[in-house]
Amino acid sequence: MSIYKTAVNKPVTTLMVFAAIIVGGLYALYNLPIDQFPEIEPPYVTVMTSYSGANASEIETNVTEVLEDAFNSVQGIKEIYSTSSDNLSVISMEFEWGTNLDEAVNDVRDAIDIYFDFLPDGTSRPSIFKLNTSMMPILMYTVTAEESYNGLNKILEEQVVNPLKRIDGIGSISVTGAPERYVYVNVDAKKMDAAGLSLEQVTNAIAVNNMNLPAGNVKMGRETYQLRIEGQFEVSEEIRNLVVGISDNAPVFIRDIAQVNDTVKDLSLEERSDGAQAARLTITRQSGANSVAVCKKVKKQLEQLETNLPTDVKTHLVFDTSKFISNAIGNLSSTLLYALFFVVIVVLFFVGRIRATLIIALTIPISLVVAAIYLFATGSSLNIISLSSLSIAIGMVVDDAIVVLENITKHIRRGSSPREAAIYATNEVWVSVIVTTLVIVAVFLPLTMLGGMTGIMFKELGWIVTITVCTSTAAAISLTPMLSSRLLKSRKMDEKPSWYDRTIGKMLDRMDDAYERLIRKALRHKVAILVAAMVIFVLSLGLFRFIGTEFMPAADQSRLTASIELQTGTRVEQTLETTSAIEQYIMDHCPEV
Repeated sequence: MSIYKTAVNKPVTTLMVFAAIIVGGLYALYNLPIDQFPEIEPPYVTVMTSYSGANASEIETNVTEVLEDAFNSVQGIKEIYSTSSDNLSVISMEFEWGTNLDEAVNDVRDAIDIYFDFLPDGTSRPSIFKLNTSMMPILMYTVTAEESYNGLNKILEEQVVNPLKRIDGIGSISVTGAPERYVYVNVDAKKMDAAGLSLEQVTNAIAVNNMNLPAGNVKMGRETYQLRIEGQFEVSEEIRNLVVGISDNAPVFIRDIAQVNDTVKDLSLEERSDGAQAARLTITRQSGANSVAVCKKVKKQLEQLETNLPTDVKTHLVFDTSKFISNAIGNLSSTLLYALFFVVIVVLFFVGRIRATLIIALTIPISLVVAAIYLFATGSSLNIISLSSLSIAIGMVVDDAIVVLENITKHIRRGSSPREAAIYATNEVWVSVIVTTLVIVAVFLPLTMLGGMTGIMFKELGWIVTITVCTSTAAAISLTPMLSSRLLKSRKMDEKPSWYDRTIGKMLDRMDDAYERLIRKALRHKVAILVAAMVIFVLSLGLFRFIGTEFMPAADQSRLTASIELQTGTRVEQTLETTSAIEQYIMDHCPEV
């Protein structure tokens, strides 16, 4: 038995199947994360290695070249790029698209383990990074303070960062530009020599006493307790009173041979907000987390945390991806709803029956929710690409239902009962409907096979359009005939023409006649029509050179970023003076900022 006969003969089963699809689709749609673009993991791995005190030439010879030799044995590398600067080596590796980056990172780590002993003493352990869109910041805050500025780093870590990290979906929170507490121990060489001590002894004494150590466990009754020696310094006075040796049978304290200054570390990176010194909070999300939901949770939690901060500590939101994402998704959602509305209006205009229009309109949500099921099953998000794909598909999903329903209504006008018309009319056109769908699939399915960045961005477009049009075809040859057999009425022989038949129906009949005359003329002038079409096609090709190309369209996020590069080796103070002058000029001459 064919699918349309089964659907007509078993209407309850058919309704239950499509109802289950709608419920599953709505569940998937509700639980889909919202993001700007699909999650992208470019095939790049970066290794950063620091070697303090070395210039760029030494870094290149002793660090970069050694590691490059190590990475040559890693499988799948397409290109290796490196940058050597004072104190730092950065090596980026581009892998072939489709490479498992987790395995690639493990191979890179193994290569580092083998060659690490060949690096100079004092070289830090190389850090490995792989790029992912989830590493992009979703929120940025600047935090200003006056009296509390020197303790801003500790305040933020304890009262802001730690509570925010407990929010579900948070990836990382970093603090930059905040002054860090530093205790400088300035040793007097003469006093140290007089006490018979060396600098190494002083350094070791401070290091050994500044740590927390496990001390085993102790059993008491039924319980076992872990013991731990708390030895880390809390205040600088503890360092001053530290015994570092014995001289003339008397203990030698740090205060006897050195000055201990409890201060802050010199900043190598300084943040400013509206001309005032500041720190920056940068927040990223976990992979797969809902960017908009995470941003809302963070902003709500931060409002509560601000009440416990010192009164002079103020936070300022400077970057919020959720706002741009919500606006973009909202605009596309509105476009989708408008498209749905106008599709229904156009169908109603040409079909002229409300019940028939509703039957066709049901195809749209069913097809769209199946696309939501696909996104949910593949771990994708609701983003600009997926919503654009749905906007493209929404005009196609009603085509098959219109063809089927139009043929059903034609049989009903000829006197067939709705049930007979639903079966026989669908039987006449189902092959044409499927072939039409296959043509659309042939256009969009190849997008799912693209490689590289283009494939990652537009694979969803190919799958969503393919899935939605296939679903609409299935609905057109099953749900549409079933609903038509139940909702459409048989035509009565003495039935008077309706208002629609007398007005819009006649106008459409005149359009049919005009179209028929046009087709007849075209058939009498086949060569001229073909030549005109070819000329238009060739002339259109010439216009392509006037059309610009870019990977993604430009989007105005109401932000302006300026990069100012000074001469290599310029002190932070000089850089700050230059940027402060530019900052003041912008504040004076750009009231929009």
